[in-house]
Amino acid sequence: MKPGVKIIDICDRVERMTAELGGRPAFPCNVDINRVAAHYTATVTDGSTVPENSLVKVDIGVHVEGYIADTAVTVCLNPELQYYVDAAEAALEEAIRNVRAGVRASVIGAAIEQTIKGRGLKPIRNLTGHKLARFIIHAGRSIPNVGGLDNHALEEDEVYAIEPFTVPPNAAGEVRDGAPSNIYRFDKKRGVSDQSKEMLRFIQSEYRTLPFASRWVLRKFPGPEGVRAFNELLSSRSVAGYPQLVEKSNATVAQAEHTVVVKSDGCEVTTR
Repeated sequence: MKPGVKIIDICDRVERMTAELGGRPAFPCNVDINRVAAHYTATVTDGSTVPENSLVKVDIGVHVEGYIADTAVTVCLNPELQYYVDAAEAALEEAIRNVRAGVRASVIGAAIEQTIKGRGLKPIRNLTGHKLARFIIHAGRSIPNVGGLDNHALEEDEVYAIEPFTVPPNAAGEVRDGAPSNIYRFDKKRGVSDQSKEMLRFIQSEYRTLPFASRWVLRKFPGPEGVRAFNELLSSRSVAGYPQLVEKSNATVAQAEHTVVVKSDGCEVTTR
């Protein structure tokens, strides 16, 4: 990770390494730069590169037979912003120390918020951690990044991804929907042309309920015909897209994330 490296090369390398290690992607490799907090992955022809002095979030989901681990790190290419990364990582560790069966999600959120604010920064309040289930990356329940939200109690053997985000104290501390992320999910089988049906069958069999990158599909179905078929799936709402999540005040964002299995007296971190 350094200035000038192509984002598509980072995504391809991460996903190739995942396969070599025996896993499959549960969420496309995200490379989210500065104000983009989440949900950007490269297109099949992406020429964009890592800029100088940036904060780059690399966020990946991996599964083995549907069992998912979700993790993220922030690479700081501007030493003056390293404290953003340190605060996110400290908040994540404090959250992990608080995880056990019976604890309220709001207690974990308060621990995250207090840790980040104690370091002079602000959490993003409308991004949360999330429960994981087999072949489901967002399984209903959340782990907030602020106190006072989501009062459900964690249960033994539940699996959660916990992911604090940090921004400057004068930032909005919220995200908005931005441009398309190039990440999609199967929505519903609908009437489409034969070529689009073939593509839809591939998506259903290959990715099931998990999100996928448009570049994965367009490499399987190259050329203008593949682009037309994919656009038909979008226009028919057979597949739906995720937007990029951008900090509302365009502030720079750092992130840290681990996946934990809840135990009676603590948790097991699966992504160390």
